[in-house]
Amino acid sequence: MQDIQSVFNRVQEAKRKQKDLRSMYKDALVGNTEYQDLVEKRKSVRETMKRIEISIREQFSKEMTELEDIKIDIDSDMELLSDIALSKVTKGEIVEITDADNNNYEPIFSVKFKKVK
Repeated sequence: MQDIQSVFNRVQEAKRKQKDLRSMYKDALVGNTEYQDLVEKRKSVRETMKRIEISIREQFSKEMTELEDIKIDIDSDMELLSDIALSKVTKGEIVEITDADNNNYEPIFSVKFKKVK
């Protein structure tokens, strides 16, 4: 098995290289006048679309409020689902979920690292 620090260092170096390459690519795009013209056109189209969306949302204010409430309910239920699954796994129980179409689901856990300040 590889050393965790050497793998971490390799990931950090790859991220630095990725950042440099993206920066070079973005600089090339900024230098292209045709691309910049299209960016300006896209901004104009987005502003027009935004005005239309706002107008439509005002007409559907009740539905939009209901949609936001449903989103909050889903988020809280998904958090509860995760908590229940983690609790069952830590107790050594099997976690099984089946949807209306008889598709089976299993939990997936991941580990992330956060910089310590």
